[in-house]
Amino acid sequence: MSNEIGCNVMPYGIGRAVSSKSEGGEYDKLDRVIYMTRQQKKAYRRFLYILLVSAVVALAALVYFSYWDKIPSTIRIRAGVEQELNFKVPVSGEVYRIDEGVAQASSAAVDAGSGGRTVPRVYGGGAVQSVSGGAQSIHIDFTHTVRVKANEMNTYQMNLKLFGVIPYKNVDVEVIPDRMLIPSGIPIGIYVKTDGVLVVGIGEFEDSAGNEVSPSKYALQKGDYILEAGGEKIENKKQFIRMIEESEGADMVLTIKRNEEITSVMVTPVQNQNQDWKLGIWIRDNAQGIGTMTYEDTDHTFGALGHGINDVDTSTLMDLEEGTLYKTEIVGITRGSNGSPGELTGYIEYDSDNVIGQITANTAEGIFGICGGQIDGAACTEPVPIALKQELELGPAQIICSVTGEPDFYDVEIVEIDLEQDSINRGIVIKVVDEKLLTLTGGIIQGMSGSPIIQNGKLAGAVTHVLVQDSTRGYGIFIEEMLGH
Repeated sequence: MSNEIGCNVMPYGIGRAVSSKSEGGEYDKLDRVIYMTRQQKKAYRRFLYILLVSAVVALAALVYFSYWDKIPSTIRIRAGVEQELNFKVPVSGEVYRIDEGVAQASSAAVDAGSGGRTVPRVYGGGAVQSVSGGAQSIHIDFTHTVRVKANEMNTYQMNLKLFGVIPYKNVDVEVIPDRMLIPSGIPIGIYVKTDGVLVVGIGEFEDSAGNEVSPSKYALQKGDYILEAGGEKIENKKQFIRMIEESEGADMVLTIKRNEEITSVMVTPVQNQNQDWKLGIWIRDNAQGIGTMTYEDTDHTFGALGHGINDVDTSTLMDLEEGTLYKTEIVGITRGSNGSPGELTGYIEYDSDNVIGQITANTAEGIFGICGGQIDGAACTEPVPIALKQELELGPAQIICSVTGEPDFYDVEIVEIDLEQDSINRGIVIKVVDEKLLTLTGGIIQGMSGSPIIQNGKLAGAVTHVLVQDSTRGYGIFIEEMLGH
């Protein structure tokens, strides 16, 4: 009896020795348990280590990318003017002068050690960052406000590092003229003629035998510009249609522009059921519309729209052969609302007496050209300085537009500034707060593209787009993006 009780209270470790039969089984089993426990602990520690490293990497990436767009990849500064760069990010690095493909720099306005060349001054924390004449770079630290001044047009590069250690980005510094521009805001009628004819669609039709055919299906593409046919320059759509008719079904060699490349293709016209010779394409040779002039320069050049003129069917930037600006009169307003953009309706009389300028360039940043004396005095302001992107701030601003027939100022708020926006036409987000403009238009509507944005007495940019789901808000382009044309 006592032995049974003693056996019941015996520790498990002593119990293994009761019989030699269990020694080989229970002992090995315990070793395996202990071994597996050690392996599990190692695996757990390895998991925690990987988790910790991943968390550190994720945190570092989050910090890195949170600072990425705080400094733009291109910084422009005005020649001869001392300016502040107030990015306030833990980034520092070296500034080099780009001279004939070789990076070099020095710090004084005229540095005898660099051959007397005019180079920028860089100030940080109130003191000039000086280097000797033989030095190749200037150290710059954006943790603090940095003041810079350059007296001549040139290009510099900054190689920056986050916290002075982690490679950040290479930033180009462009010195541009210190310009005074006249904010305009007047409505303009626009007519542009394409270089050649633009293919806006490829289709099928029934030939004289009743078969479905598409002669151009494998030769032409939507977005192609047809420049020549048989070596003859294509001037307009009517001329090209006549050339197809006169071919009487003979092969036609077309010179086309596709994705900025010039090439030749051969197509064979086919007769349709009306006995007309066709290629099965839809073409366009011009575009018209209204917009707003952004600025006039003292040499009578202008910039407008803040975005390019794209073909409505292909969404491609239209290749310009020639373009004309006309006087236009606003005759109607369709108010915008959330989900339904409004528009200005203008009356344009396309005759020589109403021509106010010639368009010389259609670019992603807007249309540009030369305006005549007919619009002198039409703007409602005198020349003002330009505001570079790093000088803008969130808060009150104004736009100038002519919704009532004459250019006038309307209050807006700059609610977002994106210094590194992928789309150059959307660096600024504004919100209309002017009750008069909200009553008239509901906010930003089509036809207001190009309306100047003014902040702190400077020309900051131009309105480019409306947010379809919120007509009180819209995008804008930085004025400096429009000044390279």
